[in-house]
Amino acid sequence: MTGIADDAGRALMRLTIVSEGVPEGVNVHVWIDTGFTGELVFPKDIIRQLELIKSGSVDAILADGTPTELDTFSCRILWFEREKHLEVIANEGETPLLGVGLLLGKELRIDYTNLTLSLMPAAKASP
Repeated sequence: MTGIADDAGRALMRLTIVSEGVPEGVNVHVWIDTGFTGELVFPKDIIRQLELIKSGSVDAILADGTPTELDTFSCRILWFEREKHLEVIANEGETPLLGVGLLLGKELRIDYTNLTLSLMPAAKASP
């Protein structure tokens, strides 16, 4: 998978989201956020647009240290040519975030000279 680094240095990539309401899928640009340990966070507007179904809630601690409870929604993403089911966390923000939960077992390379990024399965370590 590939993406870009924008002029502010943020790592961005396109992710295809599939839902019951939008089975053909919708491309969403997400920021890679290595400070977020979950998988995905979407603004509530995108969750409504995708017609995602509420699945529950999760306790969270915001970046400023404030504890909160956030709603979660079921969706599927196309992840390395396979469909992957996961829970998306809803927030009041404006930007979709992809967290470390989806980066585990992957190799992320960001080239700030050429403003490109690549995400690929990590090479297996030799014994």
